[in-house]
This record gives sequence, C-alpha cells and structure tokens, in this order.
Amino acid sequence: MAERTLQSDPASTDFDTATPMLFDDGAAKARSGHPYLFEVSWEVCNQVGGIYQVIRSKAPLMAQRWGEHYYCVGPWEEAKATLEYEESRPVPWVARALLQLEQQGLKVRHGTWLVPGRPKVLLIEHWQGPERLAQAKYAYWKDHGIDFPANDWLIDGVVTFADAVRRLFEALCEHRPVPGGRAQTHPLVGHFHEWLGGLCIPALRRRNLPVASIFTTHATLLGRYIASSRENFYDQLPWMDQAEEAKRYNVVTQHNIERACAHGSHVFTTVSSVTAEECAVLLGRPVDVVLPNGLTVGLYNAGHEQQRLHGEYKEALHRFTMGHFFPSYSFDLDKTLYFFTSGRYEPRNKGFDLCLEAMARLNAQLKAEQTGKTVVFFIVTKKATKSINPLAMEKRGVLNELNEVCEKIVDVVGKRLFARAASGARLRMDDLIDEYWLLRYKRAQHALKQHCLPMVVTHILEDDANDPVLAQIRQLGLVNREEDPVKVVYVPDFITPTNRLFGIEYDQFVRGCHLGVFPSMYEPWGYTPLECLAMGVPAMTSDVAGFGRYVAENFSESDKWGMTIVRRRGRSYHDAAASLAGSLMSFCRMERRDRIALRNEVDKHSWEFDWSRLGRAYHAAHDLAQARYGADVGGGIAMVSASQLAGQMAGHTAGQTARDGAGAKP
Repeated sequence: MAERTLQSDPASTDFDTATPMLFDDGAAKARSGHPYLFEVSWEVCNQVGGIYQVIRSKAPLMAQRWGEHYYCVGPWEEAKATLEYEESRPVPWVARALLQLEQQGLKVRHGTWLVPGRPKVLLIEHWQGPERLAQAKYAYWKDHGIDFPANDWLIDGVVTFADAVRRLFEALCEHRPVPGGRAQTHPLVGHFHEWLGGLCIPALRRRNLPVASIFTTHATLLGRYIASSRENFYDQLPWMDQAEEAKRYNVVTQHNIERACAHGSHVFTTVSSVTAEECAVLLGRPVDVVLPNGLTVGLYNAGHEQQRLHGEYKEALHRFTMGHFFPSYSFDLDKTLYFFTSGRYEPRNKGFDLCLEAMARLNAQLKAEQTGKTVVFFIVTKKATKSINPLAMEKRGVLNELNEVCEKIVDVVGKRLFARAASGARLRMDDLIDEYWLLRYKRAQHALKQHCLPMVVTHILEDDANDPVLAQIRQLGLVNREEDPVKVVYVPDFITPTNRLFGIEYDQFVRGCHLGVFPSMYEPWGYTPLECLAMGVPAMTSDVAGFGRYVAENFSESDKWGMTIVRRRGRSYHDAAASLAGSLMSFCRMERRDRIALRNEVDKHSWEFDWSRLGRAYHAAHDLAQARYGADVGGGIAMVSASQLAGQMAGHTAGQTARDGAGAKP
C-alpha cells in the first residue's frame, strides 16, 4: 500500500463542492457575500480529548467549502502547538486586527495547522494577569449572573480565553472587509465548541457584535457526572432538577457557563440525538441541529490492502501474546481471536463493566461448546501507573533472545542443508545445528518459562487495591487460567510505538484485532467504533451511545455488515450482558472465511460515515446561524427554523435555475 500522509491528503475523493447541501452552496455564498468562519475550541492545536479529533478531521471539508475564509481559533499552548503549528503571514485586514490587539497587550499568533486541509489558525496567549482575570470574572457575574470560584486553574483559563476571544472578535469585526459597506448584514460566523471555548458567546451578544454564533456541546458536563454514578440516566432524565444536580456534583459554575452558551447562541447544536435529550432538560433549550461526527475515511481505508494489513498487524499481536501467555502455557494462535475495548478511564460510562461481565459469560459458553478457540480481550485506557510490570519486560526480552537464536539457527541450517542437498546426500537435520546454538536455544526456552499465571494487568498501578476494573476482573474470576478460553489483558496506558510492550501505533493495533467492543452507558458520540469501521474491523456499541443511535436510526440490520447495536436503554445490566455475550458467541462461531467476508462488508459501509456526507449538517448549522442573525438585525424574529431556511433556499435555487434556462442559447 502506498504511504498516506495526514498532512496533504484531501478530505475525500468523492466530495464535490457543487453537491447541494441544505441548499445550493454557490447560491449561499452569493447571497451572503463570502462570509468568514471562525471555529473556536480549547482543543485547536491542543489535544486534550475527542474534540481535537472532530475539528482536526473535519478541517479538510471546512476548507473545501470556505476556502481562505476558514480559521480555527484556540489557546497558545507552546509545548503542544510547536509540534503541529507553522507561523505564516496573515492577510492585510487580519494583520491590522492582530496588530491592534498586540498594541493593547494581547498577542495572537497567526499560522497554519499542520493537519489535513491545512487550515489557518489564530492561537491566543490569553493569560493577561490576575487583574484582567478579576475584571473578566466581575463582568460575567454582573452581566450574566455567573459566579466563579477562586483559584481554579481550569476555570480561570477558560475565563481569560473567553475574554481574549471576545477582544479578538471585536478587532476582527472592526477591520473585516464589508461588501457595499453594509456592516450589520454581513456578519462573521463564529462556531464555538464546548463550554471551554464558548464562554465569550454571551459577551458577544451583549455587545451586539456582527457575529452569527453556533454553539456545539459534545457532551453536557452535568450529564457525564450524573451518568457515571446513577443507573438508568436517560430514563430518569425528564424528572431531574438541573440546578440541584449541579450543586450535588459541585459543577455549578461550569454548568451555568454551558447554559449561558446554549441560550446565547443563534444556533444550538450537539453531536447526537441521545445528547439532544439531555440538552433540552439540563441546559433548558432544545437543540436546533444535530451534527453527527464523521471521519475522513480515505485516510484510514486501505482498500484492497485491508486484509493484508490485518494479517500483518495480527502477527504483532501474536508476538505480544507469546511473550505474555506462553511463559505459563501455550494455545493455538491460529484459533485465537483478538477483541478489545478502549477509551478514557470511566469504567461504567465506557461500558468496561458490561464488557467484563459479558466476557465471563462468553468464557462459560466457550467451555461448554468446546470450540477450541481462544479469545484475548484487551482493555486499553489511561490510568496512573508506577511502571510497566518488570516481569512483563523480562519475558519480552527473553522472547526477543529466543527469536534471535531461532533466526540464527534457521540461517545456519539453511546454508548447510543447501550444501548437503546439492551434494546428493540424504535429508538429515540433527547434525546441522552446532552445540553452541542448541545450548542457547535450551537456555532461552528455560528462561522464558514461569510457574505462575499470566498477569492480568501489564503495569503496576498506583492504587491497584481500589481499581474498579481490576476488582471486577478478580470478582469474575477472569484471571487467565489455562483452562479458560477467554483471557484478559488490562493495559492502563495508550498503545504507541514507544510503548515497549507493543511497539506499534494504536491504528495498527486496531487493524490487527478481530472485533471492537464498546457497549457504553454514556457516550455522546463515540469515535472508537467509527474508527474500527474505517479500518475494516467489525464493532459493537450500544443504543445509548450517539454513534450507535445514529446507526440504529439510519440503517436497518446493521449487524449483518459488522456494526452490532446492543440495547441498553430500558434494560437491566444483566439482560444487556446476556445479549452482548450472545453476540460475542455468534462472532466466535464464525469461520475465517466468514470473518473475511464480514470485514469486506464493513469496509464497504464505512464510507457512509465520511465527512463528505455527515459534514452537510455543519453547513446547515452555519447557514441557519446567518439566517437567524439576518432576521435578528432586520427587526424580525431570529428563530428561523432549518425547514424554513431549506424551503427559502429551494425556492431561490429553483428561480435561479429558471433564469439560467431562460437565458441559455437554444
């Protein structure tokens, strides 16, 4: 497979900029006078969580539609930004705005984000000292009733960033080019992500700046807290008192910021219909547009190489398995299946608990049916650790030594055997190996063996006695006994080439696995199953995960092409575990040729989740914000609906088509 580059590949080869979105794109630009879009997030050039992946992977599509009028705005975090940021010269009107801010003491860096699409970025050195912070906090308390705690480094950073973004927009609005001098009818478009990036929205609206604003919450902060500690979150949601819940979880300030952003924006959006439910209750405003998250599938999809790459990286997992399990006992690698789950360390929200319960049931079923197959289940997350377990590193070193010895023996034997064959001698092998290599071979074999069970966790945890994942593994008895067909490997560190246990990228690890299992209890969207599909790996998720709900609402019988939806809503924990175990058992019964056919189906359907398709909702939200801004400044009702806008634009496009036809030559 030719090497792909994440720096220069286009968003998608099948994306056509002339394809109608909510309405004709060319008509929209002509009507709006080529507006500028500024996408604001705490995670621009600053990877913290999943929003970084959303903005990064979506950038090519935004650049295709908006061209040089698209900017990303984020905080200047030198340690991270220097790895993917390249300084560049701004266009004259932006340069004048940035110079004005610099004269006022606010430094804003202009450059290019070195990701697909190469969007322009404005990175703000937003910390202006304690006096400026106090002034900004007072303004938000006086104007918007938001109280702020003292000495909270994250909230203080959000406040100073919001104040700096507000000043940036003021300067940009002052210096922006305005067609025909009609300043109020040609706004900038500001798309703000999460409460960390959206706090300036209320300030922009209060100052009546010409900015059409969109606010996207990727997960309500309060909802995440409640779901992690309460059963049946969505069933209880309609009766929750959001103010009391915010006090209970000590997130009053963050929750009030999020509500202010939702109510202050022209268009309020979220990433899934699941999260839209909690937004209406907890934030007090229904969502205007749902923005499902896509991927630039072309950067993951290997085409005809998918099967070969699966085999190649499965060998890397075989190598790990030999070093981890074979010192205690061995099993047939040709009949071994690799399952995995991954995500941030929220065991209940991410469904780690349900995975383990289902694996215990699967273990019993495989024992009963005696299929001869082994399942190695990886739990990949990030948890505080002291180090990699020294025993794991020792056995990995011995395995490398044994591999080196075997390669040397093969080399020596091969040359001698060839010479013997050429001389016409009979085939005899025993005398071809030197005593020296026989001794090293036996010593390496002996050093590899251990008289204990394979470890469950690869690292030494900071607090293993109180780790809920490890506690459940012990409680279920999934301790990697030889007679158990289901083995568990708990990896409390991300898989990277620098991780000495694996030595491969996370994407390569995923390609080597047979199945991804993500039965989340709280997941506003969920990129992990989507990444599996993009790499041709079947996956399982739940109906309370945003991606799972999207698949269930838009595709029938998705399990036939590799995307299984586990029903968790309105269902008990043990019923859901039994259902998941049944689906896992069905997968284990598949033969190799059936798994190959299923991966081909996964590969075929993965393009349904490319940004060229799912990104159209973003275009609709941006156009809706401009329409509502126009109605607002025109003295009308700002709450233009998406259906109204679609109808207006359909009429506009039809009229334009008729005029074009009338003017055409016969």
